[in-house]
Amino acid sequence: MTDANWGRRTRTIGRVAVWALGGFLILCVFALGWVGVRGVLAAVHLDQIRTKAPELVSSFTADPSQAVDGLRALSDHTQAAHDLTSDPIWAVVAHTPWIGPQLQAVSTVTSSADELLRLGVLPLAESTQAGVLDALKPVNGRIDTSSLSSMKEPAGQAAAHADNALTAIKHVDRTPLVGKLGDAVDQSEGLFSRAAGALDALSTATQLLPGMLGESGPRSYLVLVQNNAEMRSLGGIAGTSLLLRTDAGGITLVGTESGTALSAGIRGPVTTLPEDVQAVYGTRPARYFQNLTQVPDFTFDGPLARDMYQQLTGNEVDGVLAIDPVVLSYLLKATGPIVLPDGSTINADNAASLFLSEVYKRYPDPTTQDAFFAASSASIFTAFIEGRGSSTGLLTALARGADERRVLLWSAYEDEQALLDGSSMAGKLPVTDDDTARFGVYFNDAAGSKMSYYLKPDVSLAWSGCGIPGQPATRQLTLTVNLMSSAPADAARSLPLYVTANGLFGVAPGIVALTGNVYLPQGYTLVSAQASSGASFTSAGLQGREVLSYGVNLQPGQTDSISVVVETTSAATDAEAIVTPTADQSISPVVAAMCESVATATLK
Repeated sequence: MTDANWGRRTRTIGRVAVWALGGFLILCVFALGWVGVRGVLAAVHLDQIRTKAPELVSSFTADPSQAVDGLRALSDHTQAAHDLTSDPIWAVVAHTPWIGPQLQAVSTVTSSADELLRLGVLPLAESTQAGVLDALKPVNGRIDTSSLSSMKEPAGQAAAHADNALTAIKHVDRTPLVGKLGDAVDQSEGLFSRAAGALDALSTATQLLPGMLGESGPRSYLVLVQNNAEMRSLGGIAGTSLLLRTDAGGITLVGTESGTALSAGIRGPVTTLPEDVQAVYGTRPARYFQNLTQVPDFTFDGPLARDMYQQLTGNEVDGVLAIDPVVLSYLLKATGPIVLPDGSTINADNAASLFLSEVYKRYPDPTTQDAFFAASSASIFTAFIEGRGSSTGLLTALARGADERRVLLWSAYEDEQALLDGSSMAGKLPVTDDDTARFGVYFNDAAGSKMSYYLKPDVSLAWSGCGIPGQPATRQLTLTVNLMSSAPADAARSLPLYVTANGLFGVAPGIVALTGNVYLPQGYTLVSAQASSGASFTSAGLQGREVLSYGVNLQPGQTDSISVVVETTSAATDAEAIVTPTADQSISPVVAAMCESVATATLK
């Protein structure tokens, strides 16, 4: 080949390369322009969703059937936003560096919103009849459960779609997201989480309530009102018990008793506890009625409570329900204020402080305190049974309590318990799976006092060694628990002796004394455990989990902290810690963190 021919061929190849590169750049500009235009259009639809959703939520919770037209209009926006962010060109650009993760996040949010609303909530609303939720409110002590049958299937489907949508949002990697987009994804996850929890609770209710309310024959239930001022793992001591009977939708409050009175009838362990339970808690859960929720597994505590109650009273129950004064405050928000037998008024704002603190100043005698607790709890339940308040308000109150792990339920019927097992109401030990590592962080009062009212836990999780999302790597997960006493500086003198326990069990008055238990994620190896106070840890096994136990004594205003580091080789990117619910409703019992370049979530 001559030099001239070679030169001509080289110039030809060069021109082709330039044309090809130019064409590629034009395609890139076109693709980015296409994506940009569709992104702007999708943003318009998302803005409509953002502005109209709050009003529709209120409408839906009041009467789903009346929200259908609005939900249909809103679902048109979610479908349009999803269509605009899921075409082939969008999908191609979504695999490019930097801008790709932004587009993937937007696409996930729009598709999840479409699934939640158009495939989940809208069919549920369309299937309901006008006033269907009002049928769930007691009228003269009776609930008509027949309307639940029509809601069972659509409620189950809505809950499944909500769970799918939430799972997709949770798996969005926030690390590469810029500015407000990351915040928007976080906000979306919070909204989707609340929606999924409410729909799951509704689905479970449609399946459980007919049987529990005696549709097929009379039932009886033991209700434990926990006292968070004296902590136990799942909340607080079982301070008051109520016996409810149901028959053909009718609900009757049979009687109330104090945990103190019931414990007085126990002469020894009512049953032999498994060795692993005794290794952590001794025989106390089987020797004291107040300790029924000391083991942080209500599928264990429920049967134990039934057996203990039967031995003490002769009454055999079909299930056990546990709530706390914070849940009662939620119910009071629905029912409105109630005048108590002593002439005082209890409402949503003062219920928790009245039950967990003020009562000890008002009534120094423990016997009078017990009578007050029993009569007050009965008054609130009577208001509920009489149908005070809106049905949606009552359902919302119970759903919120269940989501915060303050409403726990165990059924003696295997089919009903199987429905509960996947929900937060089951109160089971945290389970670690391929996606999420879960700690259990539980507290038990160690002084026989009511000083737990002043405990303020601050729990956080942080990952390290995250590597590439979705690929196995050796990762460490750090749990930090800061425990602070908010008791007044002069607590030893200013608080009632019954609150400080006056030196019972060798603990000086005014001190918050706790025994803490940390359940490590299954399959994770302990790297280190340290306490700022220098306290030591003991280790035991319970239900296949390693349990670290430690003690802490907090002076008023003092803060102590512990740090636990675990390690594993896994692709898991999520972590959760399930924490004992406190007297403070602003402190969530669940904290979560994702494995990112910087990943810390704090429970405050």
